[in-house]
Amino acid sequence: MNENKNVRDLRDAQPYDIAANIVRILDDKKARDLKLLHVEDQSSITSYIVLCSGSSNTQIKSLAGEVEYVMSLCGQDDLNMEGYAEGSWVVIDYGSVMVHVFGRDTRDFYKLEKLYGETSEVDISGLVSI
Repeated sequence: MNENKNVRDLRDAQPYDIAANIVRILDDKKARDLKLLHVEDQSSITSYIVLCSGSSNTQIKSLAGEVEYVMSLCGQDDLNMEGYAEGSWVVIDYGSVMVHVFGRDTRDFYKLEKLYGETSEVDISGLVSI
């Protein structure tokens, strides 16, 4: 039996529930600068974007790998993953949720948060450890 607290049945889950579980997975793996953006009104391809940073290529790969692994246990297989081999920016596509795991320099350069504005940021304080 798997004892990971983030393993739950998400096969019929709403986009927010998928995104919230991804936030919890990343928080448990010590992702930095974790943010959840609700972009449904601004994007035709996804409802939520999860952003976080890793401190090294190894941690970036570890964060992305953990999301992919735990979400597969939840019944949510990703549609696509890009950038894993390079490890400086990994994008995981869950359809209604896009996950971006960045290195600090890459995140600072692209500034995805700025594209959607502060109004799209979701309060994740109830999802993460303090």
